[in-house]
Amino acid sequence: MTIALFPGSFDPITNGHIETAKKAAEIFEKVYLVAMTNTSKHYLFSPGERADFARDALKDVANIEVLEKPDEITVDLAHELNAKAIVRGVRNSADFRYEQEIAGINKRLAPDINTILLFSSPENSFVASSMIKELAKFDKDVSQFLPEKAAKALRRKLGNEYAE
Repeated sequence: MTIALFPGSFDPITNGHIETAKKAAEIFEKVYLVAMTNTSKHYLFSPGERADFARDALKDVANIEVLEKPDEITVDLAHELNAKAIVRGVRNSADFRYEQEIAGINKRLAPDINTILLFSSPENSFVASSMIKELAKFDKDVSQFLPEKAAKALRRKLGNEYAE
């Protein structure tokens, strides 16, 4: 069985993340989408909440399993899960450069694991969790960018008029 790991912050998960996860599920027999921690980021949602939003959005994709592993290094987790590939989504050239650097470090740490870059569709190429949180802070409806459960939670967390 070919297993892939799709790690990320997913704070919150966006339609772009969902698109990448579904593309990976078409390629690999098993995909672990894992809510992890990037120490340079400040989180609005807990790892459990982030995983829950992903689980809800991907519940109909049988070969995706959602986990939360906030205290692990990606390549160590890939080995633990027997993943042969790390999947990353790329929206633009800035993402590509960033992912290229990470892939290089990961390859040094784990030569047996490959990084697979999946490019987003044009409609998701500009969607970033940080931008969506910024829009929500200014009381803008972000439901077109996020799965429903994540959008509702973001509205509740920020207390804006779109909260249900």
